Amino acid sequence: MRYHAIGAAPGIAYGRAFNLPQWEYELPDRIIDAAQLGQEMQRLYEGISISKSEIEELKQEISPYFGEDELRIFDAHIAILEDPQFMKEVQNVILQQYKVAEVAVKEVMDRFSRLFEQLEDQVMQDRSLDIRDVGNRLLKHLIGTMNVFEPPADEPYIIVARELTPSQLAHLNPQNLIGIVIMASSANSHTAIMARALGIPCVVGLEGELLAPIEDGDQIIIDGDRGLIDVNPDEETLAKYEQEREEYRREQLRLSTISDLPASTIDGVQVKLLANIGFNLEIKSANIRHAEGIGLYRTEFEYMDRSTWPTEEQLYETYRSMIERLQGRPFVIRTLDIGADKRLPYFDLPDEDNPSLGLRAIRFSLAYPEIFRTQLRAIVRASLHGPIKVMYPFIASVEEVREANRLLDEVRTQLAAQLGREIPPLKTGIMVEIPAAGTIIDLLADEVEFFSIGTNDLVQYILAADRMNTRVSPVYDPYHPAVIRVFRQIAEAAQQAGKTVSVCGELAGVPDYLPVWLGLGITRLSMAPPAILTVKKRVRSLSADRCRELVRDLFTCKTSEEIKAKIAEFNRLIEWES
Repeated sequence: MRYHAIGAAPGIAYGRAFNLPQWEYELPDRIIDAAQLGQEMQRLYEGISISKSEIEELKQEISPYFGEDELRIFDAHIAILEDPQFMKEVQNVILQQYKVAEVAVKEVMDRFSRLFEQLEDQVMQDRSLDIRDVGNRLLKHLIGTMNVFEPPADEPYIIVARELTPSQLAHLNPQNLIGIVIMASSANSHTAIMARALGIPCVVGLEGELLAPIEDGDQIIIDGDRGLIDVNPDEETLAKYEQEREEYRREQLRLSTISDLPASTIDGVQVKLLANIGFNLEIKSANIRHAEGIGLYRTEFEYMDRSTWPTEEQLYETYRSMIERLQGRPFVIRTLDIGADKRLPYFDLPDEDNPSLGLRAIRFSLAYPEIFRTQLRAIVRASLHGPIKVMYPFIASVEEVREANRLLDEVRTQLAAQLGREIPPLKTGIMVEIPAAGTIIDLLADEVEFFSIGTNDLVQYILAADRMNTRVSPVYDPYHPAVIRVFRQIAEAAQQAGKTVSVCGELAGVPDYLPVWLGLGITRLSMAPPAILTVKKRVRSLSADRCRELVRDLFTCKTSEEIKAKIAEFNRLIEWES
């Protein structure tokens, strides 16, 4: 039986399933007396101390398999144990409700975990898993029992779990673990990131899709690129899998042969292929080396993966380390983009009837200038170590850009005075993701050096169709004539103003859409790192002149279906000629 899920770590694996047991504890159902309060508090402190030491030891054990950034995941676990709000809540349950330490920890862990799970942002939902991971470790020491699971020691296996915590993954032998299936979770959870670092194929988000449970010993195939899983495949499926695996291997070899070749069309047009990333540790990914730089660094995850506001020093160290690893390659930092579905656990954003159109992104930064200044100071300080461009999200007016630039220049001037040295101005640009920005590119061009089309939101707002709402997903259509026309308007206005224009939304990494970008004269594309070589291969098969002819032809079309048909026919012809 084949199921569709979400690919979280690339690669194909085939082997026997091993189900990870879930955490199970028997907690005492009793009330303590006042004389025992001190004893319970002491048990709590000792459990925390032992848990912290255990995490430090675990980091040392797994350090041969992971880099510095992956190991920082466990620093975040220690930070949870040291979080004053978490501790205060546990202490209150013990002191005010006269409950034993393990019951207090379980209640607070469940409460905090549910709080994060209820947030709309997937990154914050994933944070709940870290809380449970740390809470379960602490419970383990308070109760005095271990939740032990013994995967096969002498044969390869694919682990199947509703949830797999970073600690649990760290305890598994990567020599035998050939694949991971997680029912819940997301492609950007800490566990998925660790799987990518280990090079283990991983599929997530299968919950609710299975017609029957996966049992221990079931034979399963997982495809971490396409998010597919086959359970107990028949001989025909196995043969097809072997063929697909061999084709995948050959394709990876073919792509590797062009990794050092330029991304240029057959008529000599150079295309710059950059990477979109959201986490500092992604910059160590093998796929990043194929990128000519970072075209979009989503800085909000540095905020969302914490329990308090990051300090200027913490942000600076993150940005500086990334610049040093890039070794002079371009680095575009998008300033804080929270609001709508991206919320912070430590900041109470007001409820809004329509948060997607509310106080978010640059609107939030300008409404809270001190928070914005902290980030800008970190960026300016990091710029002393290498080239950085600053990109403002969700811009709708010239006034917003001017105010953001004013704050940036103010911070730069102050830091130059403090350091006693000159700090050159940073180049700034905007995400074009609101139709208003798309219609005033000529006016905005006087304020910034570059534009980047954020296709995900822009298509959504052009068509008034929530891209996450399955009920209107047919309406969210990047092939709609209105969308193509807005893309042309932005590209032409930017080019006439002599400004660089790029694409950093999902469409940048779709090979079949590439002729549209080239036909519009857009030659800077920023995408998910795994897509870079595939897009480069397509670039090298295309003629920019023929792409321009295609795009001129598209503007005679009246429907999405006509546009899709013309693009599909064009791509088929290119493949046949190749």
